[in-house]
Amino acid sequence: MMEELERYLRLDKFPHMWCPGCGNGIVLGCMLRAVRKLDLDHHRTIIVGGIGCSSRAVGYLNFNTLHTTHGRALAFATGVKLARPELHVIVVSGDGDATAIGGNHFIHAARRNIDLTLVLFNNSIYGMTGGQYSPLTPAGKKATTAPYGTIEPGFDAAELARSAGATFVGRGTTYHTRILTDLIAAGVENKGFSLIEAIAACPTAFGRRNKMKGGAEMLIQQKENAVHVNRAAKMSPEERQGKIIIGELHRHEAPEYTSRYQQLIREAQRET
Repeated sequence: MMEELERYLRLDKFPHMWCPGCGNGIVLGCMLRAVRKLDLDHHRTIIVGGIGCSSRAVGYLNFNTLHTTHGRALAFATGVKLARPELHVIVVSGDGDATAIGGNHFIHAARRNIDLTLVLFNNSIYGMTGGQYSPLTPAGKKATTAPYGTIEPGFDAAELARSAGATFVGRGTTYHTRILTDLIAAGVENKGFSLIEAIAACPTAFGRRNKMKGGAEMLIQQKENAVHVNRAAKMSPEERQGKIIIGELHRHEAPEYTSRYQQLIREAQRET
């Protein structure tokens, strides 16, 4: 299995910089399995990342890649897709990168329904830049900027994407790798904006500060707290409280932005 995935990696860039127990490598593996499942062409697939632990993944991937500025991964990806609409464009971004400084780009990429697939690595914290809390840090959890626990409610990134107009929304965890792989593949196949939220462990910056032990224990917590969307539909609100709902959360059809943009160009050219 690993030999089949090595062709997607820049092996000369290893060893990677992620901490022991970090879930980012598992999400990366799920991405590569999704690429292999779809048999995507290396030369027609672009991977775009922002700034943060998760976005460092682009440096390890043997594709055409962009390592961009903080919060701007979706803006750069939008430019790529508008210039080359025939390409598959996958964006990797962390919870802080995508929903804090990049929150405006996130909302409007979903609103426009641009054919991009955002794999949101959600480890509930700014892992690389000092352990600050992010918009997805659960209320009450500690961070360097919330030593007594954050008092802010966290975003539901999946619900935010759905409400903004995303046509495919899914959530998986680094324990449920088959589900996460299938969701990423489905997101790439969707003709429109897709969000796949990947719940990933950060034992160093988040787990240690919140007394959650190591990476293995945090994986077990994902296993015990995750509920598939089909099962969740049969549960009461009280039973769903504190659970991670995983699986395909939303799908609908809507006009895709770059297709309409190309049509607008053709119409303008006919009138000149």
